Amino acid sequence: MRRRLIRIALILLLFPPLLAAVGGWLVAPGFLTPIRRELTPDLIREADTSFAVTRSQRQEFDVRAPDGVLLRGWSVTPPQPNGSWVLLFHGVADNRVGVIGQSEFLLRAGYSVIMMDARAHGASAGPIATDGWLERNDTRAIIDTLFASHVGPCFGGPAVDLPGPPRCGPFHIFALGESMGGGIALQSAGADPRIEAVVAESSFANLREASYDYAGLRQYPWLGKTLLSPFTWTLLYRGEKLSGLPVAEVSPVKAVASRAFPVLLICDEKDVELPCRHSEMIYAAARGPKQLWRVPGAFHSAAHGFQPEEFKRRVLSFFATYATLPLPPRLLAPRPLRPPRYLRPRLPSPKRLTFLRLRQLSVLRRVRGGRSGPWQKLKVKSPGRVGFSIES
Repeated sequence: MRRRLIRIALILLLFPPLLAAVGGWLVAPGFLTPIRRELTPDLIREADTSFAVTRSQRQEFDVRAPDGVLLRGWSVTPPQPNGSWVLLFHGVADNRVGVIGQSEFLLRAGYSVIMMDARAHGASAGPIATDGWLERNDTRAIIDTLFASHVGPCFGGPAVDLPGPPRCGPFHIFALGESMGGGIALQSAGADPRIEAVVAESSFANLREASYDYAGLRQYPWLGKTLLSPFTWTLLYRGEKLSGLPVAEVSPVKAVASRAFPVLLICDEKDVELPCRHSEMIYAAARGPKQLWRVPGAFHSAAHGFQPEEFKRRVLSFFATYATLPLPPRLLAPRPLRPPRYLRPRLPSPKRLTFLRLRQLSVLRRVRGGRSGPWQKLKVKSPGRVGFSIES
């Protein structure tokens, strides 16, 4: 009887972790290839209706990523742009229309916006989504294309493509993202200093921390860290093997710690997918100016729907604070031309300088011994103790 009870206890104790490990192994491919929400004609008409309300102009904005993936999106400019641009990043299994609400009040305030479909989402190509690892390089390519298509040289600084005669204007680049898009925005800003400030709602702290919530059935993250932790192990292990993705490096926490830039973090009080714990971890690691807004009663990525006026006020106030600051000189001034490496003067290293000094102390120096005396050789024997010998 006792053995039977022990056997049952062992089965009950080992079965959940074993089942969790199998589950993590099976669902790993689904995390790399999320459900694709197609950009249908109905969604495009919905977006155009929103742009018509603000009298904004939409243009196709296609970008070729560094690895050759074609990214599709829109560049939208208001009738009276203020010269600053905001990059909008949607959440997982969504497309660019998912951030149409945020674009509307930004366009009303004079900000031009870039709305892209992330790789493996919407109309963009790409076999897998990497939650920011490859997407940060995509963002760099998007900014390069933005500079090439909408910005030209103007006295060494950027010239904004505004109606009327060419003139220099206050050119700033900000980013706003929700859920996966928030994580992408933070990691992009950590890698590209041209992004000056970021608003991130319901971002994940890192992939491992997010997997704890999924393993705990989005209710008990402590369960994902203990009894069901094998789900996390196998999920991340197989995902890394399938994609070649360094899981530990996909981390908004590391991004905000690597570079100091202003962040406004928004967490939704009733978010069970990515609870406020994630935003708090990012807030604690951030090195630059930082704000954390906890939205009471809001669910995942729903702060704009629950408190639209407060959301607009906080975001616009945050961007306005840094839009009035002068651009960093390294972004305004053109990069100086440097001569080829073989023409640059080579300075000796400290070790080489020390060797030369010691060698100079040991050379033979000729001094005149008198008006008619012989030439003499003065030899220093060591740098610490000076001695000499006379040779005639």
